[in-house]
Amino acid sequence: MNAHTYLSELFSLDGRTAVVTGGSSGIGRAVAGALARAGAGVVVVARGEAQLAETVEELKADGCRAGWVSGDLSTRDGVRTAAEAAAGVFGEPDILVNSAGINLRPPLGELDDDVWDTTMAVNLEAPFLLGQRFGPGMAERGFGRIIHVTSQQAHRAFVQSGAYGVSKGALESLARSQAEAWSPYGVTCNTLVPGFVMTPLNARLSADPEKVAALAARTMVGRNGLAEDFAGAAVWLAGRASAYVTGQSIFVDGGFSVH
Repeated sequence: MNAHTYLSELFSLDGRTAVVTGGSSGIGRAVAGALARAGAGVVVVARGEAQLAETVEELKADGCRAGWVSGDLSTRDGVRTAAEAAAGVFGEPDILVNSAGINLRPPLGELDDDVWDTTMAVNLEAPFLLGQRFGPGMAERGFGRIIHVTSQQAHRAFVQSGAYGVSKGALESLARSQAEAWSPYGVTCNTLVPGFVMTPLNARLSADPEKVAALAARTMVGRNGLAEDFAGAAVWLAGRASAYVTGQSIFVDGGFSVH
């Protein structure tokens, strides 16, 4: 066996189908691109049609199989509608990546019901509902990968963690519950935990050069994260190589969390 064949057997996603929420920007877009270029047919789910179309056209230009679904993940009906539409593109998914998120961070004393409900709906309830829709089918077929994108706020409170931190902490607990339920049937469930990454979701912090520099200094590698830093970890978690890794929080943060 040559090196190419060996690596292909470990990491190739040929023949797999993936659904990536939030896949038209930031970390989600980088993950969608990585999975598609590794061989999976990828369905990108987000709200903005122009950005979705741009993302998919870029992937198709690289010879990838890709499609998109515009959906509202802030309501149960919206999630269910988007899930059915996504499954109709390339068939039932083998891989589900929950990267869509909302980052509303008022001071806790000013956090009202609307911010709490919206945060929980997008960051926690949508991944739960999508897992309920796709997880049992993955288990029945004997293979599945569920990957959530969480946050440092799942583990420590800083910069007004608020409802956002609660939602991300709960999402990591959801991954463990999903792993307990479905890993005996070949479905692994894990989370990727970013450090500070310069994406639209972090626009508020990105606009402050002093805070950006301070966050970079807190890492061990001396820089903040880039969306493409998640490509390799996502391909690994989505494929055969990670079959014995489940219920875990994988930190992709340049050492931010241990410095």
